[in-house]
Amino acid sequence: MDTRTLGTSDVKITPIIMGTWQAGKRGWVGIDDAETTKAMRAAFDAGITTFDTAEIYGDGHSERIVGAALADVRDKVVYATKVWCANLKYSQVIEACDRSLKNLQTDYIDLYQIHWPSGSWKTEVVPIEETMTAFNKLKEQGKIRAIGVSNFSRAQLEEASQYGRIDSLQPPYSLFWRWVEKEVMPYCIENNISILAYSPLAQGLLTGKFGPNVQFEEEDFRSKNKLFKGENYQRALSALEQLRPFAERHQCSLAQLALAWLIAQPQTSAIAGARNAEQAIANAGAVAVHLTPEEIAAIDAIGRTVTAHLDDNPVMWEF
Repeated sequence: MDTRTLGTSDVKITPIIMGTWQAGKRGWVGIDDAETTKAMRAAFDAGITTFDTAEIYGDGHSERIVGAALADVRDKVVYATKVWCANLKYSQVIEACDRSLKNLQTDYIDLYQIHWPSGSWKTEVVPIEETMTAFNKLKEQGKIRAIGVSNFSRAQLEEASQYGRIDSLQPPYSLFWRWVEKEVMPYCIENNISILAYSPLAQGLLTGKFGPNVQFEEEDFRSKNKLFKGENYQRALSALEQLRPFAERHQCSLAQLALAWLIAQPQTSAIAGARNAEQAIANAGAVAVHLTPEEIAAIDAIGRTVTAHLDDNPVMWEF
């Protein structure tokens, strides 16, 4: 699989990145560590060399699974992880990074990211300058190779960039969730900041596997996802039917089609999770789906039949 340069750094990432939120287990149902490990190895064997995680995913459980699964190929993979918004003071960032290094069984993290802006989820507000000072120190020490942010608005990204080089933004982004395109993507393009799209399949909605009366268990994050509610969901089901002919034409799945559309967007790579090896291999296969400019435009228009009716709240869930 071809690689892309992360921002202006010397880190090389794959267009499809394996996401490991589900590996932390919390907020997910039916996750098995052994299957997760097999999925990671299958992803690697299929050409995916970039793996995204976070300390908050199961209080380090996801990081530990990643570290154990890929320890013998550490020099061939890229690790991206994140510090939680409750740990953004200088000393907390340093301590959190050390925990992540231990969890991942490594002495450096390729991409270290601020998971949510300071003050999110009722956390204490810490000046971004203080947080970035810690990140810059970690970079000087060689503990991290590049700095990224996640869930930042354009204004927050601009402010953070005053205190250090930001090489990536990780927003929720898919054919059915496109808030990032309004203001943040143009800034990223102007400043050579890579976009690492999470929930690129809208938490499974773009796979087309859910029926008209889908219901999730209360502890499943998708039970709070706005896209699975009411008219939003009905519009999504209608859009999926319109997308099927494109998938059939390319002899690919709806999921692969959605990922192929996403990685064709400017500076965008897709963070796709997988519960098992089969899903990981299928995700990697999206790079072989080559859409024409006309197809990209047509798929874009179908996606907008869903996104045009969403509000301006960038958060996908109603927690």
